[in-house]
Amino acid sequence: MRVVPIIAAIAAVVVIGVLSSIFIVDERKQALVLQFGQVKQVKTEPGLGFKFPFIQDVVYYESRILPLETSALEVTPADERRLVVDAFARWRIINVIQFRQAVQAEAAALPRLERILNASLREVLGTVTSADVLSPERTVLMTRIRNAARVQATNLGVEIIDVRIRRADLPQQNLNATFARMNAEREREAADERARGKERAQEVRATADREAVELVSEAQRAAEVIRGEADAERNSIYAGAYGRDAEFFAFYRSLTAYERAIQGNNSTLVISPDSEFFDYLKSPSLAPGE
Repeated sequence: MRVVPIIAAIAAVVVIGVLSSIFIVDERKQALVLQFGQVKQVKTEPGLGFKFPFIQDVVYYESRILPLETSALEVTPADERRLVVDAFARWRIINVIQFRQAVQAEAAALPRLERILNASLREVLGTVTSADVLSPERTVLMTRIRNAARVQATNLGVEIIDVRIRRADLPQQNLNATFARMNAEREREAADERARGKERAQEVRATADREAVELVSEAQRAAEVIRGEADAERNSIYAGAYGRDAEFFAFYRSLTAYERAIQGNNSTLVISPDSEFFDYLKSPSLAPGE
């Protein structure tokens, strides 16, 4: 009966030993087998791996491309105009043994990679002008920065895949000065535009006034001509009518004079009764002049 527990214990030890000797590496990882801190095996391909149980350990590292976010960095290009540059990089571990010897863990690699990237940024951007950094040609500069950082990163067993500049701005004090200068320039341009607008408005107003005077003068001249022609035609009609019947013409003129003289509050006249003005107001049986 005592044999069964012993066999069960031995079987359990064997199972635990077998399970402890197996490790799995998926496609996102790469592994190092360590024995007392020394690398004994490197496994970069996904699948099962084997190690000596209890005396060997497995350490996993990323095989994927990893991000590197950096803090905003102030650089001084060749034209001495300072810029605040915000960049990021993509990297991956290409030599896991060298990487472990240099930094041990991935978290410890980030500060060193950031220092490498910042040094490359200062080195490359210090040889060009700020206009080059802000131009569309900065893709070439990013390639130069990547290549410079890649050389230093190989000492860590790391490859810099790509470097990108997200933002390149002037420092805040420079931005304020630039904004004030741009604002003054825009105000000056606005004042010039307003002055030109007022000048043009005066020109248009003067032209309109001159044309109005010309049109009124021309209309008055035409009206005087028409009025003169009408008066001439009226006089001609009067003369023709007078020539046809002088007596009727005299009667018509007298009636017109009565209408204009005796109306409203102006109906009182002081005239001699024998005046010719009343010839047609006398008895109808009497002919004018009798």
